[in-house]
Amino acid sequence: MVIPAHDEEALIGRCLASVIRAVSRAREREPDLEVAVVVVLDACTDTTAPQVGRWPVVAIEIAARRVGTARRVGVAHALSQLAAGAGDTWIAMTDADTVVPPNWITHQLDLADAGADLVLGTVRPDFADLSARHAAYWRATHHRGRPAGNVHGANLGVRASTYARAGGIPDLVEHEDVALVRAMRGLGARERASDEHEVETSGRFTGRTPGGYAAFLARVHAWVDAPPLAAPGA
Repeated sequence: MVIPAHDEEALIGRCLASVIRAVSRAREREPDLEVAVVVVLDACTDTTAPQVGRWPVVAIEIAARRVGTARRVGVAHALSQLAAGAGDTWIAMTDADTVVPPNWITHQLDLADAGADLVLGTVRPDFADLSARHAAYWRATHHRGRPAGNVHGANLGVRASTYARAGGIPDLVEHEDVALVRAMRGLGARERASDEHEVETSGRFTGRTPGGYAAFLARVHAWVDAPPLAAPGA
């Protein structure tokens, strides 16, 4: 399980609380489940590192300032900690500004057991960060049970053997998740999209990459909350 983090002191605590809860749920069902949770602290200048140190996770510090590199380093370290290595291990990824549900791990493992090599999970913004109009628009355009199959690094699961054949996550500043999925699809990876383990990510408009989920929310906000055009003569 891999979580890249760059200056996430305000949100990393709730993220790790939810991840540890999901790990506990998975171990309740499967007591011998081997899990490695790796947080990659990428060029952090705030208190993210000491906050991460309070949790039962592995923390790695790098200075790449590239989310692709952070995920790649995290995956490599996580696999090195597990006896299964890069065999039939399942790699789950999320982001440091994201809260995962209790079934986040168990649902992915169920899909993996059913043959999936790649699981595309859905993401919803924290509605407390959005205007009422923006939140209403999101609810009206996203319907449970009909996942669009979009690629989100905040909710992505991959089979380690297929990940390795695809060359792993590239060292990109952004869209590293899309590049990985494209490579896995090129190999004929068996894919599942699901919203049963939907995660909640922050609704901020300024993110850690220029073209990520925050930028998408900002564009939607600008469109949804734009003032109506004045009527002629008004």
